[in-house]
Amino acid sequence: MTGVRVPRQLPTEPPGWTVAADVVVVGSGIAGLTAALEARKAGRVLLVTKTRLADSATAWAQGGIAAALHPEDSPEQHLRDTLVAGVGLCDETSVRTLVTEGPRRVRELAELGTEFELADDGSIALTREGGHGRDRIAHSGGDATGKEISRALLEALHAVRADPDIEVYEHALVTDVLTDASGRACGVGLHVLGQGRRDGVGAALGRAVVLATGGLGQVYASTTNPPVSTGDGVALALRAGAEVADLEFVQFHPTVMWLGRSAKGQQPLISEAVRGEGAVLRDVEGRRFMLGRHELAELAPRDVVARGVVTAMAETAAEHVWLDARHLGASFLEERFPTIVRRCRSFDIDPATELVPVAPAQHYASGGVRTDLHGRTSVPGLYACGETSCTGVHGANRLASNSLLEGLVWGHRIAAHLTETLVDSRPGDPVDRGCEALLDAETRPFVQSAMTAGAGVLRSESSLVTLAARLATLADGGTAGRTPEPDSWETSNLYAVAVTLSRHAAMREETRGGHWREDFPERDDDRWRGHIVSAVDTDGVLTTTYEPMKEPS
Repeated sequence: MTGVRVPRQLPTEPPGWTVAADVVVVGSGIAGLTAALEARKAGRVLLVTKTRLADSATAWAQGGIAAALHPEDSPEQHLRDTLVAGVGLCDETSVRTLVTEGPRRVRELAELGTEFELADDGSIALTREGGHGRDRIAHSGGDATGKEISRALLEALHAVRADPDIEVYEHALVTDVLTDASGRACGVGLHVLGQGRRDGVGAALGRAVVLATGGLGQVYASTTNPPVSTGDGVALALRAGAEVADLEFVQFHPTVMWLGRSAKGQQPLISEAVRGEGAVLRDVEGRRFMLGRHELAELAPRDVVARGVVTAMAETAAEHVWLDARHLGASFLEERFPTIVRRCRSFDIDPATELVPVAPAQHYASGGVRTDLHGRTSVPGLYACGETSCTGVHGANRLASNSLLEGLVWGHRIAAHLTETLVDSRPGDPVDRGCEALLDAETRPFVQSAMTAGAGVLRSESSLVTLAARLATLADGGTAGRTPEPDSWETSNLYAVAVTLSRHAAMREETRGGHWREDFPERDDDRWRGHIVSAVDTDGVLTTTYEPMKEPS
């Protein structure tokens, strides 16, 4: 499929300053912080983050981090659960890498200072979430696991801030991955928002670039993602010529607090762990609608529960369903889920005595920038990890609490690979790629509403054709009258993500995992057991192809 154009770079002022490092890491969540801390073994590191170091999606993670830590559990069981959740599209080698290396990496987090909750015997306490056959979710502060992991990693970073081999730039938006004449990544262009020693547009040159920019949730009108999650990594990689895969598989969390039709942007998440502790879902008429839909009922994989919620809403002509945690009691809820309880009560809802209105909202992108086992993309010198990447671990649907683990494991793997290979990296000077274009920042709500209507939980040929037509009205490819500034750069990134995701969703004529086609309601392994991959050529044309998976030998 061809025809859609994506700019090869964004217009900016000429760089007014230059800084150099061996490795440039973009993003300060679990993946970026891990990669940056470990990559110091490979050479000098520059860590760039769009706002403050603590403002990542990691800090919002409520549920926990999954790993086979219990003596009765095993990586093999974790692998099986992950493969089931991924609905036939996981790369088994990648999953085996995740579950085998995961327990060691989680224990290293504890040694670093992460205060996981402990069992009576002093071991890490474990709970269960949807899709897991064992208790294997480590958590902190009840429902503040991501915040605690982020704290520990940031303290480790602050402990080495005096080290000349690591430097941090906050409030720095990366505008593009820079490439040399051979197409190799050689740094990033960035705009520092008046903070620190430098401001304005500059260039950070490096022998390797690691994208760990998080998710793309802000491409939708409602999401659990923080405001910084504007799909920057996917858009940066596309403009640099890298492949992105499986972008159609968007996970919509089934239990996001419903705050009314007018609620937009980041919405309050009610962690799956609440259902793991016994909360149940009821339709507006009081019926437990997940019973009989799946053997695990409310603890089925998220795509199954999200479909159950949407179906129940349609059957009752309601805009939400109810999450019922009343039987768990106030003392238990306040101890196990203090953040969630406080958040609910801030909206005058007490989950200990009242039903909580919930509905699905965008939560996680299972696809992203395509990488190998070392985090390498199809562009030499460019790496990706965390939610912005597609390592093959998640397939069509991420298993609950595998996201933090993936960022942790691949952050380490990238750093280890750089330590072994960076000495041989010799990129050239950055070159102009041409094909500039920019969207007006005021078009962002249009993109978000179009994506929500056309490629939300439910999709069809009709909705996707309408979506493509709406997005095409923005594709004039020009920059006249548009001011290069952070909001317009972010909006242009969202547009690149939107046109690519919509292309993937239109091509895949089946229902699988996070991709639900009303007009193709069944899984179709004969035609669609494979990956949809997109890349932008040197003329800025988005090319999308289907690659069947190889059958096991």
